[in-house]
Amino acid sequence: MRISPFSCIFFNSYLVAAFFSIHAVSVSGQCRSDQGRLLLELKNTFNSNSTSSGKLATWDQTTDCCSWDGVACDAAGLVIRLDLSNQSISGVMNDSSSLFCLQHLRQLDLSYNKLVHAFPSAFDKLENLSFLNLSNAGFTGQIPAAISSMTKLVCLDLSVSSLLGRSLKLEKPNLEMLVRNLTKLQFLHLDGVNITARGNEWCQTVSSLTDLQVLSMSNCFLSGPIDSSLSKLRSLSVIRLDNNNLSASVPQFFAAFSNLTSLRLSTAGLSGRLPEEVLQIPTLQILDLSKNELLEGSFQEFPLNASLQTLRLSDTKFGGKLPESIGNLGQLTRIELASCNFSGTIPKTVRNLTRLVYLDFSNNNFFGPLPSFSWSRNLTHINLGSNQLNGSIHSTDWSALSNLVSIDLQNNTLSGNIPPTLFGIPSLQKIFLSQNLFNGSLGDLHGETTFLLDTLDLSSNKLQGQFPMSVFELQGLKILTMSSNNFSGYIQWNDIQKLRNLSSLDLSYNNLFIDATSTDSAVSSFPNITTLKLASCNLKQFPGFLKTQLRLNHLDLSKNQISGEIPSWVWEFRSLDYLNLSQNFLTKFERPLQNITSSLIVVDLHGNQLQGQIDHISPHVSYLDYSRNNFSSILPPDIGDFLQFAYFFSLSGNNLQGGIPRSICKGSYLRVLDLSNNSLSGQIPECLIQMSVFVGVLNLRRNNLCGNIPDTFPVNCSLQTLDLNRNLLQGKVPKSLVNCKKLEVLDLGNNQVNDTFPCHLKNITRLRVLVLRANRFNGKMHCSEKAPWPMLQIVDLSSNSFSGTLHETCLLTWKAMQVVEDETLSELNHLRFEVLKFRPFYYQDAITVTMKGLELELLKILTVFTSIDISCNNFQGPIPEVIGTFKALYVLNFSHNALTGLMPSSLGNLSQLESLDLSSNNLHGEIPIQLAELNFLFIS
Repeated sequence: MRISPFSCIFFNSYLVAAFFSIHAVSVSGQCRSDQGRLLLELKNTFNSNSTSSGKLATWDQTTDCCSWDGVACDAAGLVIRLDLSNQSISGVMNDSSSLFCLQHLRQLDLSYNKLVHAFPSAFDKLENLSFLNLSNAGFTGQIPAAISSMTKLVCLDLSVSSLLGRSLKLEKPNLEMLVRNLTKLQFLHLDGVNITARGNEWCQTVSSLTDLQVLSMSNCFLSGPIDSSLSKLRSLSVIRLDNNNLSASVPQFFAAFSNLTSLRLSTAGLSGRLPEEVLQIPTLQILDLSKNELLEGSFQEFPLNASLQTLRLSDTKFGGKLPESIGNLGQLTRIELASCNFSGTIPKTVRNLTRLVYLDFSNNNFFGPLPSFSWSRNLTHINLGSNQLNGSIHSTDWSALSNLVSIDLQNNTLSGNIPPTLFGIPSLQKIFLSQNLFNGSLGDLHGETTFLLDTLDLSSNKLQGQFPMSVFELQGLKILTMSSNNFSGYIQWNDIQKLRNLSSLDLSYNNLFIDATSTDSAVSSFPNITTLKLASCNLKQFPGFLKTQLRLNHLDLSKNQISGEIPSWVWEFRSLDYLNLSQNFLTKFERPLQNITSSLIVVDLHGNQLQGQIDHISPHVSYLDYSRNNFSSILPPDIGDFLQFAYFFSLSGNNLQGGIPRSICKGSYLRVLDLSNNSLSGQIPECLIQMSVFVGVLNLRRNNLCGNIPDTFPVNCSLQTLDLNRNLLQGKVPKSLVNCKKLEVLDLGNNQVNDTFPCHLKNITRLRVLVLRANRFNGKMHCSEKAPWPMLQIVDLSSNSFSGTLHETCLLTWKAMQVVEDETLSELNHLRFEVLKFRPFYYQDAITVTMKGLELELLKILTVFTSIDISCNNFQGPIPEVIGTFKALYVLNFSHNALTGLMPSSLGNLSQLESLDLSSNNLHGEIPIQLAELNFLFIS
């Protein structure tokens, strides 16, 4: 950020007066000839033009040099002030420059130019300078020791912006050597200079400048902690130390700076708790502590007539409630509390903040109604997104906010209709109201916002009625997102084409019929379109205009009725990285995918009728889903060559045959590999098991794979799901599977595994699903030591040869079945694998269970669903009374065993039970009356 030269002289009345008279001629009215000559020599060393260097254009030897723009003289005709700031001057300024002969200069400003050269060392010749501003002048390298000889300096600004690609450093001399003689300094700006100093070093150095009023050293590679020696600087008015790594707390003594007006410490690695007294400093106007993720604090009471104008605390651990006294901040123009831990209602007293321009309370836990902002008529930005606000938004007279530029209320639970007055604000450019409960229909949106509104996002609400065709009259729109509502209607593509400035369009998941049959590249192109999402829009064909959209990078036409071929031009977009054509009626590619030029990263073609061989897509693809098609070939031997960057690959639900090529193990980034529901045969390659170092989901269910499960699971196994159900696998449960400590789902059902109960897996504490059904397991379901499986929610041991009694010690460790989860919450909680942490994408686990006498496939495993099935074994003895503690059970099947004794009365405690089968045993006694209400009860 540019440091204005005014910051150096703001508190010095003499310098202020001098600066504002910088264009005045000398009192004598005549420039000394040597001064004019030196200035012209200086001009001739610069490269400039009259447009960007307007001041130099007035420098002409035919006029008095004291009248030249940027020049001021004293009564003797000596140049004492020179201001050439922001003139786009380039060239070389070395130690022989005529500038250094102007030895009567008191103020020099060369800031914001392009003098790209090493820092000159002759500044010590300008010994009378009290004001020196070289910020972003273009100089690079080491700051010379000559600066330290300028003992009359009151203001020194050597700041540099990294955005301009230039760098300065203080090494030899270092900071201490630079300022040791500058005892008169009041204003010090070194932002962006590489100082690299520890806290005690730079603090003690700066503390020697006892008259210092402004300390600005942001982005200087400073470390902490902040030394107490800084407390000596009682005159400090401005402290700016942002973008350093101070790794410290905010010192208590900062609150004692009675003249402090600005404290900026954002992105400084601060931790601990902010002293409450800092917020009480009566002179404080600017407080910026944002982006210090470990900094804690809360608001107490704000004093009357507080001076705060800017308050920025976003991305910290500040929290608690906003006090009613926030209304005392009558001078406040900007408040940013985003991504903190604030909660409670937003006080109605915010209406007192009549000077407010910018408000951001997003990503907190505020709840309750939206306060009225009708009196804050200077507001340009309102962001209350991602909270828990509810009710309508009619409390504000939106027509009164004539300066509003952006409103963001997304991801709350706001309801009611959207006020038409919101669309009548003439200055409004962006509206974000997505992920709420707004309902009703939208009227005519074509108003004064027509040309300025560039973003409209009303997605994921309950809006209904006819789609508002007037939205296509908002010709300034660049982003239009209306997806996931209940709009209905018929839209001709010719209506959409009116929005010529569109870069992103999403009309997905409504009840719309979009007719794209008349589109062609000549009349329907969008020159700036990058994102097009028309999922579930009843499209019958590919819109013809698409083939000319060279900037397109995201295309989603899923869940439509498009049939026939996938056109070749789809693969020719060089910028396209996301393609979703899933759940259509596509049958084949127009031509084989060879030598394609696209840079596709995500390709989703699942749920079509594609057939033939598996074609290569792109060597850059990261997500590839070919599942639920009709591919019937073998897997290409070189399939791994186009999976080298893939993290998700699914061919599930095709008719693929043959073995699994070893080349698939080249996919060293794979997190999910799903080859289930095919006719693959042969053995599981050992390298595939060894890939579980990084693979989280390996799904090979419903194939014809044979042989033993390779016993090569690595020590650092990352598997969360291993599904080998319905194959022809033999042998034993691999001993090395114990290495998979993250395993949640283990499904070996419907194979020919011949083993005993897998007690060696007892330390996999995350296990939730254990399916061993229909194998050749035998022996007791009991381990010599307690099996710690507290998370188990589904156990299926049916159709094996297990024997012995049911031990309470084993059952008691299954804690998840003994706690009833909140069912409303559990609808959102199901077993899933997070494929990528930085992108919200999950793989859903599925499983087959026997419930109410029928085999059901659960496509999502809710964490609330719990089941025990040990049917069709040889278990003996009584049913343990402890079974009555399994209050979360939905399904219990003990049928077809040799269980004896009384039916436990504790079964009546299973209030969640929906299916109970105890048939084909030798039980007797009364059936608990509570079981009479079951939907399915089979006891015979």
